Amino acid sequence: MTTQRAVNIAEKLAGFTEQWAPRRIARINDYEVKAAKLQGEFVWHTHEDTDELFLVVSGTLTIRLRDGDVVLNPGELYVVPRGVEHCPAADGEVSILLFEPAGTANTGSTPGPRTREPVDA
Repeated sequence: MTTQRAVNIAEKLAGFTEQWAPRRIARINDYEVKAAKLQGEFVWHTHEDTDELFLVVSGTLTIRLRDGDVVLNPGELYVVPRGVEHCPAADGEVSILLFEPAGTANTGSTPGPRTREPVDA
């Protein structure tokens, strides 16, 4: 029998410092829940086959969209629809949770030096 244990989000976030490098903290069906720390501007990209949910744990995250920005504070979330070009940006460090299908690249359709495979936290 498997022993179940709650995932402590703060503990998982405290376990790493690297920015823009998601850590897998849970799985649900074919989806992964990832924790990440962000600061500065990411790359403009899209996810052609999936929506992407951002949930802010701490800090303020701006999701830049071509038709206007979405600003998220702690406890707020936003779903970027599939195929919509976006660029996450943060003036100070932000901690977030991401919900997306397993295997989704963090840079979507724009692979490059910031592309990271998620690792278990």
